[in-house]
Amino acid sequence: MASQSLDEMVNEHYGSKGLLDRILSTARDNGVVLDGACSDDFSPVAEFHIGGRAATIDLAKMAQLSLGDKVIDIGSGLGGPARTLAEQFAVEVEGIDLTHEFCAVANELTRITGLTDKAIFFQGDALSLPSDSNKYDVVWTQQSCMNIENKPQMFAEAYRVLKSGGTFVFQEVFAGDQGGSIALPVPWAREADMSFLWTSDAIRNAVLGAGFMEVIWKNATNQYLEEYRILAANTGNAENASKMGAHLMLGSEARLMRKNVVDNLGQGLISIYQGVFKK
Repeated sequence: MASQSLDEMVNEHYGSKGLLDRILSTARDNGVVLDGACSDDFSPVAEFHIGGRAATIDLAKMAQLSLGDKVIDIGSGLGGPARTLAEQFAVEVEGIDLTHEFCAVANELTRITGLTDKAIFFQGDALSLPSDSNKYDVVWTQQSCMNIENKPQMFAEAYRVLKSGGTFVFQEVFAGDQGGSIALPVPWAREADMSFLWTSDAIRNAVLGAGFMEVIWKNATNQYLEEYRILAANTGNAENASKMGAHLMLGSEARLMRKNVVDNLGQGLISIYQGVFKK
């Protein structure tokens, strides 16, 4: 039997049959009127990166997004960050994600929230972006690099599609200072062969090597750790099981995955960095 490709593994890991139905059913049960829904109604599941919606807004302010900027979101997931950017910063976003189901759910939630003129999502590969060169004002990514082995190629593609003077902005999970194997499963991987974590120095050098100029380089681990610790402890609790959250996507392993992230952060095995670079 042939082994799975990384693309197949990623789709299997993140794909979750019936995800849209679970999200919409949970929204209705919690009093959300779908005809009047806004992006934040879905943020607890659609912005499942560390720091959630607040981190997206923090990152956008760091990047100094401008009215009408054309943004490509690499690894756009369920479209939460893209909808937040469209709503809060009046930019136009194209999201690219390897997981087909994520793109389908993202487009439907975007339709429901009335943002289809501002955000749209396509299945695509970060290593070969389906975009013209020099097209975007901003290349954006939040916690998508962990599943990408060939990071220099990802950064080269980000550089290619960005306009001269444009901004590359990201929040990512890196290998920590302590070295050693991380506790698994985590939200981005159940097995070690799906997790490709580089140190902060290695990532920084690779981004600079792609041609970018550094504007901001920030270790954000302590900024979000305590909040994430609380979120992890509450994930999977009976009283939260019927609420919007990452368990709708990650299933019964959601609590363990988040607990392992907290443990890995606390032991210095992983870290959270934010970066803003210019072309």
